[in-house]
Amino acid sequence: MSSSTLTTSTPKPAGRTRLERLLRPKSIAVFGGSQAAAVVKQCLKMGFAGDIWPVHPTKGEVEGIKTFRSVAELPAAPDAAFVGVNRFLTIEVIAQLAARGAGGAICFASGFLEAGNDDADGERLQTELVTAAGAMPVIGPNCYGLINYADGALLWPDQHGGQRLAPEGRGVAIITQSSNIACNLTMQKRGLPVAFLMTAGNQAQTGLSEMALGLIEDERVSCLGLHIEGFDTVDGFERLAVRARELNKPIVAMKVGRSEQARKATISHTASLAGSDTASDAFLKRLGIARVDTIPSLLETLKLLHALGPLRGFTLSSMSCSGGEASVMADSAEGRRVRFPALKPDHYARIKSTLGAFVAVANPLDYHTFIWNDEPAMTATFTAMASDSFDLNMLVLDFPRNDRCSDADWWPTVRAFEAALKANGASGAVVASMSENLTEEHAADLFARGIVPLQGIAEAMDAAEAAAFVGEAWRRPVAAAVGRGADASRSGERLERGDAKAIFDEAAAKFLLRDAGLAVPSGRRAASVAEAIAAAESLGYPVALKALGVTHKSELGAVRLNLRTGEEVHAAAAALLLLGSGLYVEKMVLGGVAELIVGVTSDPLFGPVMTIGSGGVLVELMKDSATLLLPASRGEVAAALTGLKMSPLLQGYRGRARADVGAAIDAIMAISGFVSHHGDAIEELDINPLIVCGEGQGAWIADALLVTA
Repeated sequence: MSSSTLTTSTPKPAGRTRLERLLRPKSIAVFGGSQAAAVVKQCLKMGFAGDIWPVHPTKGEVEGIKTFRSVAELPAAPDAAFVGVNRFLTIEVIAQLAARGAGGAICFASGFLEAGNDDADGERLQTELVTAAGAMPVIGPNCYGLINYADGALLWPDQHGGQRLAPEGRGVAIITQSSNIACNLTMQKRGLPVAFLMTAGNQAQTGLSEMALGLIEDERVSCLGLHIEGFDTVDGFERLAVRARELNKPIVAMKVGRSEQARKATISHTASLAGSDTASDAFLKRLGIARVDTIPSLLETLKLLHALGPLRGFTLSSMSCSGGEASVMADSAEGRRVRFPALKPDHYARIKSTLGAFVAVANPLDYHTFIWNDEPAMTATFTAMASDSFDLNMLVLDFPRNDRCSDADWWPTVRAFEAALKANGASGAVVASMSENLTEEHAADLFARGIVPLQGIAEAMDAAEAAAFVGEAWRRPVAAAVGRGADASRSGERLERGDAKAIFDEAAAKFLLRDAGLAVPSGRRAASVAEAIAAAESLGYPVALKALGVTHKSELGAVRLNLRTGEEVHAAAAALLLLGSGLYVEKMVLGGVAELIVGVTSDPLFGPVMTIGSGGVLVELMKDSATLLLPASRGEVAAALTGLKMSPLLQGYRGRARADVGAAIDAIMAISGFVSHHGDAIEELDINPLIVCGEGQGAWIADALLVTA
């Protein structure tokens, strides 16, 4: 089936990439022993129509095909090569292939950079490998290879469970950084049509994003699935996301690294830079790449995207002949963006007219067994249910096992659902609550009917949510490139990056922020009680008084608020001088409605990463935050604020004053600009709280910590 699109624009013609010959070869050279023989065997088994040239110093033939003694003896420069020799000989073979003008090579051997400190040769050999390759694309090392199911070209040293893509057919492309996961993916029995499966290995020269760009250019690829341990380059993924959008080929990723153990395993496995998980999540969202957490959800999402493309929205309908299943479906949407909206009165009436008096009509719908196996009655009910423009209609249907039972009575239900979808021009999926209750043969039949076969209720919800997310993301303008380094277009003094960390206390940080035009209350340093009183008199009461050089001031009692007289300042200053390195007297911010935290840290992969969340003394307890990569647009900042749990406070919760949200966004945008202006000199900027006052009263930076690198 072809993937649907959200636009009516004509897709650009498929472009050629640096990987064209490697991905779609007409000739394959194979080097090595048992692994090389397996490559030849799999190509023959899959019916590869091109030339296969085994290279071996002593054998006369491999799998019945005459061998050559060296690269120099080959009839021509091969389009693709599988190099399955040891790591030292690999470098020699790669150099010879590059000199001959080969289209690219898979490097199977391990023991390169991924070996880490346990092998002194690993890093050196990886550098030599890249040098030997020159401009010739190299995938790996520590890489299983590539399966091209569209052409039957397998640079793959093992058995696999896939099948040749039908002529004129389309399928998904999958790239994984794990060879074993790739092997397992070929064994799926979910009916997912696969056009290409590729492993990335160490990404020594050719990164995952470049591989992905090469694959999505193929017109036989409908969508792309990625298993990501570490990103190769930020700008490479940005280019990939833009091109995928142009071609209407959505991307779903399973990005590992939520746990510390996974991040450590990533480094040891591929020597890739994983980046922080929150930053990675923000990056994928920014690009419009859906994220799922499990392999089954990745496969089910690919099935939905392959068949339907991105969904228009997040509304679902569900039908089942069981109240228990209806309840499970309803619960499965809890806490998600996908939802089962209540039926409108006229829609309710249409459905009710097709069912008996004893059926309670709702969404999810339990249509009971009164009409089971009555195809006309089921068609009427399903047609009525699917008539209200849901973004995806779901029919819960587990088939009986076909070795002991008959599924004859299930097909009237399928035909009724098919007719209902066609009558309404609607999108639909059959959802089996257990994956084993929808076989590969059933899946193929459903795909042929224009119905998406989804296995597992949780996985179906993940798939629907992912497809709706891509649809939503693609309706927004393409995000600006992630910013790294100083913004040269801005004028003014910049912080200098030094050889060691420099920590600015609150006073110094606020002076810098105020000089840059940010909303900082007036304040002064004070070294004594007398200076504190003088500063308070000059600023005007009420004031706040703080001990400098103290982190977590609230926990240590290092902050005194709403001081209204000289006597109060005297008492507070005498006590606070004992806690820190000096005092800071500041004009008190009045009329606060809510407190935010705005923090920026420097991520080694993505540059400045901003966290916006519920602020104040409960910031660790609430854990209510959103993460943005910079530069961020006003719309992104506004969406981040709207998504916080404390958002109702900003809107005037239960009669409270509405907050000056516009001023809060202005302040956050100004903080973003300050960070961009100073580039990578800033390692950390922590503003907590940003006090948001009532409408028209502004938002003010009430505390700040600045760390420069």
